[in-house]
Amino acid sequence: MKIISWNVNGIRAVYRKDFLKWMRKINPDILCLQEIKAQKEQIPEELVKPKGYHAYFNFAERKGYSGVVIYTKKRPLKIEYKLGLKRFDQEGRILKLRYPDFTLINLYFPHGAHDKRNLAYKLKVYNYFINYLKKIQDKNIILTGDFNIAHEEIDLARPKDNKDNIMFTLKERRQIDRIIKLGFIDTFRKFNKKEGNYTWWPYRFNAKEKNLGWRLDYVFVSKTIISKVKKGFILNKVIFSDHCPIGIEI
Repeated sequence: MKIISWNVNGIRAVYRKDFLKWMRKINPDILCLQEIKAQKEQIPEELVKPKGYHAYFNFAERKGYSGVVIYTKKRPLKIEYKLGLKRFDQEGRILKLRYPDFTLINLYFPHGAHDKRNLAYKLKVYNYFINYLKKIQDKNIILTGDFNIAHEEIDLARPKDNKDNIMFTLKERRQIDRIIKLGFIDTFRKFNKKEGNYTWWPYRFNAKEKNLGWRLDYVFVSKTIISKVKKGFILNKVIFSDHCPIGIEI
């Protein structure tokens, strides 16, 4: 089974760049997208019901903002659209699909803002989500999406220049530590411990060409199923968005 996650920074924008052709070529069993930035009535019909997939959307109340979707070949047993935190849920940032053998959670965490005006909100979301994870009865969990945090110095090109900046403050990095302490494994780092592997690049300063990036997107799995994960990867040649897709084979 191939599970792919991608912050598309606008589903209509990537649609115009042959997104469906790319999707057919890579042929994921499950595709999780974040930051779709659209309402249902704005999305082309072939994105609402792509051939061979069931589609589950969680739209933000605010137009042109946030939102997530999961495309899956296999219909889940149950779908949930809310975390239980009002602002977060209004922004359409989560989808939880339950299958017989595992539970998949697609997430789009808040950025926090460059001036950190939303950092308190971001940390509140993480705290709420981690407490939510502690209460889940399911044993086999896959967490994927845009976490908007670079965990370690290896996860961004210029850690010393960014040590006090949003997405790399110590308070934010500790949230990833907390997830790992709950028993979740960073699947990419299980297979690749080298530097220079990023999932997001700023549009300015020719950052992509210079590989001045950050690893903000993750697939975490419970320790109970890590032995079933055969590969963790970053598809950094896909350039339809400022993020690139990531994934696992399980």
